[in-house]
Amino acid sequence: MAKQKCPECEECLPAWLAAFGDLMSLLLCFFVLLLSMSSMDAKKISEAIGSLSGAMSVLEGGTQTEISKKRMLEATPIDIQDETSEIVNRVQQAAGDANEMMEKTQSPAITIKEAQDGFVIKLPATLLFNPGSATIENQDALLFLKRITLIIQELPNDMLVDVQGHTDNTGPGANSPYKDNWELSTARALAVLHELILDGVDPARMSATGFAQYQPIATNATATGREKNRRVELHFYGKKNDEATNVNNSILDKTAEKK
Repeated sequence: MAKQKCPECEECLPAWLAAFGDLMSLLLCFFVLLLSMSSMDAKKISEAIGSLSGAMSVLEGGTQTEISKKRMLEATPIDIQDETSEIVNRVQQAAGDANEMMEKTQSPAITIKEAQDGFVIKLPATLLFNPGSATIENQDALLFLKRITLIIQELPNDMLVDVQGHTDNTGPGANSPYKDNWELSTARALAVLHELILDGVDPARMSATGFAQYQPIATNATATGREKNRRVELHFYGKKNDEATNVNNSILDKTAEKK
């Protein structure tokens, strides 16, 4: 019987190819580990996409490719705040802290309002005084005024403060030492002014005014409205320039000449 010939074995892959495959597997594992250890900042990715969309309009939205000044500002936002704005933000934070501490009293909140030449802090009278009184007895209110003093000291020297007292249309009361709302509103404004000066505010930057019931911010027909009208306002404003003073003097001079 004839001896059969063994079939030829298939040639194996070269040895270097196996080593190369192992190397590629190790590199893949290495980069997977790097990716797992890295942190993707979604906010930065979103800002980058927004910048690209705003500047080139290559993403969805169908906007034009013209790069306007507004688009450039949106693409690269710059946080610009002047000194006064930062001060207002600090005052608002102080007012928020004070309102949070005084929630239990259920009195009107301290509010901040921007004005044309500065800003105004409105303090409810129920927070500061007892009915018919001009003595500050609330410790939380005194603490708030101390914080305001620290802020005033950081303001430019040409920033002045006018303390204005206001009442509702009812009288001070029979037990009050003040005979009318003019005296009461002025005494309350002076009480706040003296407290600020005692805490360290330069008296040369301060003034006080009483308006009685003649500048209401709400109706006096309801208890809630009257409570809002009883208030002390701190008006922060810039010092008038010399030109305005000279104009007023010239008008007075002309009037005197006519006489």
